[in-house]
Amino acid sequence: MSETEHIIKLKGINKTFTRGKERLEVLSDLDLNIPKGAFEALMGPSGSGKTTLLNLIAGLDRPTKGSLEVAGQDISKLSDGQLSKWRSSHIGFIFQHFNLIPVLTAQENVELPLLLTKLPAAERKTRAATALRVVGLEDRMDHRPNQLSGGQEQRVGVARAIVHDPTIIVADEPTGELDRQSADEILGLLEKLNKEFDKTILMVTHDPAAAERATLIRKLDKGQLA
Repeated sequence: MSETEHIIKLKGINKTFTRGKERLEVLSDLDLNIPKGAFEALMGPSGSGKTTLLNLIAGLDRPTKGSLEVAGQDISKLSDGQLSKWRSSHIGFIFQHFNLIPVLTAQENVELPLLLTKLPAAERKTRAATALRVVGLEDRMDHRPNQLSGGQEQRVGVARAIVHDPTIIVADEPTGELDRQSADEILGLLEKLNKEFDKTILMVTHDPAAAERATLIRKLDKGQLA
């Protein structure tokens, strides 16, 4: 596969955190290429740097050293404002703890990423309804989180991640709070987004059953890919 077909290209990435006088190197001279349209799982022990790597790719954090090109852009060189705008166009987030706002309906929660755009209110509602239909929750649009099951809450989380048609979906332990049946439903949704909508997906997980649903499993240990 040629270099131009990779949607994520990391070269010589280091990430160091400072705590008082102590320097903690979380990622060390890491290289990573992910092709467009891939569905990859990232596994490894706690503290291995999985979430740090995910946050770098998503533009939520910056590397201490190295080249970080995502969706054709060297995001390590962007200002905070440019990075925020880039994220709103290219990255969809799925979180372990759902991160829904309790007082908002499912539709209003899904609309949230669109509030950063210039879309009119009617278009935002239409897109939110479409995203909820994709995840099979068109009949729950007016329900608040406390009226939904855990699996349904995570479906709302998936709808929120795709409502702005992102280039890449990053999922941090998306099934960590779910029972096996609900987890399998969410993983089926991710497979659908990957295969039918050609979304590139990078998923951090501790669950071998979840990782097996990806097309490639990568293992991170002590800041390096095995």
